[in-house]
Formats: sequence, structure tokens, C-alpha cells
Amino acid sequence: MIAITGIAIAIIHPHIIFMEEVLNSIQIKQFIEEGFIRIDNAFPAEVAAEVRNILWKDMDADPGDPSTWTKPVIRLGMYSQQPFVQSANTSILHAAFDQLVGKGKWIPCMAMGTFPVRFPSAEDPGDTGWHVDVSFGDHPTNFLEWRANWRSKNRGLLMLFLYSDIGEKDAPTKIKVGSHLDIARLLKPHGEQGLSLLEMAAQFPSLPERAEITATGKAGTVYLCHPFLIHAAQPHRGKEPRFLAQPPLLLKSDLMQENETGNFSPVEVAMQLGISG
Repeated sequence: MIAITGIAIAIIHPHIIFMEEVLNSIQIKQFIEEGFIRIDNAFPAEVAAEVRNILWKDMDADPGDPSTWTKPVIRLGMYSQQPFVQSANTSILHAAFDQLVGKGKWIPCMAMGTFPVRFPSAEDPGDTGWHVDVSFGDHPTNFLEWRANWRSKNRGLLMLFLYSDIGEKDAPTKIKVGSHLDIARLLKPHGEQGLSLLEMAAQFPSLPERAEITATGKAGTVYLCHPFLIHAAQPHRGKEPRFLAQPPLLLKSDLMQENETGNFSPVEVAMQLGISG
């Protein structure tokens, strides 16, 4: 796994040219082939602490009293207070968004959520299945019927924002390395309609075996992932509650436009690699 610290550099790729940006050619290659990169210190740890303080106030639990941590997971809604917006809009992240998705193609995050706050527990949280985040649908109250298509309609990136230190026992998100390529290949024959969350999951057993990694890191770490990456939650076997958000980077327009020629973003290059593979 490659982590970066936000040093501005220039890179040249056969189909992608960027100047004075935060990702080098090795990291771009990792994103295309493996489906993710990790950015350390993407936002300040102090901002993460402010976010945790706000979230604690909205839970019937005491940060200093583990006896009040009675559920394996508490789900909180969308948050648009200043620390949440600040964490998603640092110069490092904006530069990385430009490199991975394309300048002018994404919408800044002005809210963060929802938050699945996970607590140490022997109880099954009931939400640890492998999945791909879906991004459009006609049934706002039935998430299982939402869909994804080969253009990744509406979604430019899957993002994991770590608002607490997350080690191997602290319910880190599991990632199937390179699985975004399999999903691109799976979705292409289904055109604009794509597949629902359940329809995709039914195909997972037939997909190639993939290595797994866990999204660990210090508070302030962000994983920028291809929108097709297969991932899953885990039970919490650590000691301290885990705070993480998983927002999408929304798009201004569809990727892989039929009339588009010339340069493609790394997100689109990965789609092409998966479809052609």
C-alpha cells in the first residue's frame, strides 16, 4: 500500500498530464490497478477531534463511560457544520480530486455523512456484507433497489474519512484490492440501467479471488477509492469507538461520455482497463 503526505509534484502519464499536484505516477498507477490510495494527514487531527465532539453530543453514550456503549453501531445523519466541511475541502484533497476525477468534473462536499459509529462489542452489527456503493435509483426509501452503472452515474469516488485512529481491531473497512476492475467488466453489458445492489452482490461468488486489505490509519487519513471498489464493514474488536464517514465525491456530469476523445481521468482509465480485461 502507498500512502502520501500531500507534497506537490508534477507527473506525466501517457493519457493523463497534471502539473503541481499531490499524486505521483506510482500512486496514480496504484489507483488505476488496485482501486485506491491512502492520503495521510489529508485534514488536521484537530478537525477530526472537533467532529468527534459534535457526534458524541448526538449519541446516548458517554465517551468516558464504556458501560454506556451498549450497541455495536449507532448511525447518525448528515452533518454540514464547519469542521465536517473543512475536513473534506483541504487543498490536498481538492488537488487529488482533480487528478483522479478531472478538473471541473466534481462537486465539492458540503456535507458529511452518514456516520456509522462503531463500538467495541461481541454482538454482530448485522451490516458487514461485501458490497459496492450504489449511486442512483427511483426509490429513495429502498436503498437495496438503488443501482450503479458502467459510467458510475453521479459518483466520482468512494471516500473513507478516518475521524479517529483506526487499527486492525477497530473495525477498519475491508477492501478487495483490484475488485473495481471486475465490477467495471460486470456492469458494462447492462448499459445505462446497470445493476442493483443485490444484483451485483449475487455475482460476487463468480468474480476472481482478490487480496484483501484494511483501511487503517490515524485520524485525518483519507482513502480515495474507485467507485466500483468492493468493500465491507467489520465488527469492532478494539477498545475505543471508531468514527468514520464514507461520502461519495459527486459528479457534475457522467464519466465515459460517448463523444469524449483525448485524455481520460484515472477513474475512467481504470474503467477501460476493467472492461477490456
